Amino acid sequence: MQGWALAEQNHVDEGIAQTRQGLDALQATGAALDFPRYLGLLAKGYGTRGQTEEGLKTLADALARVNRTGERYWEAELHRLQGELTLRSKQVQDTSKTRRRQVKNQSEVTNPSHAALPTQVVAEAEACFLTAIEIARKQRAKSLELRAATSLARLWYGQGKQAEARQLLAEVYGWFTEGFETTDLQAAKALLDTLS
Repeated sequence: MQGWALAEQNHVDEGIAQTRQGLDALQATGAALDFPRYLGLLAKGYGTRGQTEEGLKTLADALARVNRTGERYWEAELHRLQGELTLRSKQVQDTSKTRRRQVKNQSEVTNPSHAALPTQVVAEAEACFLTAIEIARKQRAKSLELRAATSLARLWYGQGKQAEARQLLAEVYGWFTEGFETTDLQAAKALLDTLS
């Protein structure tokens, strides 16, 4: 968790290294509880660093563990991250051809344009987000559903599907009665305001 916190505070390389050390130590004990969640945090760090392919491999490992162990409470978030990194992997490839820059955290982006991305990439990411929403709804995990709905609404907005994006996000956002100071609800509200 300390590695994740470091990555969130823009000490990404140090955070990734510490998260990997922690995962190695955890695995050496034979413990498996929470391993998919920690792999998801590591994948997010890789995405922040622009190492999207490594992040996607890490998420594949996490989802394989979910299927093997049945530990599914973080499964929706793993699929959401898979969608984010799928989009970002193509964006990083395209960006690196023209200029080098570090990719910022996708949750900070309010108006991405995915129109230039290949249809297959967009469809793959959309499928990940829809899967995340479905899993979160089955689990009644409203916070994870909100994250996935925000990601999908952002994608749809970038495709010009403003009405669909607003309807999806407003439905989930409207469920909440508290916690409006949290990052996830603030991001959803900012996107809803943009979609109005």
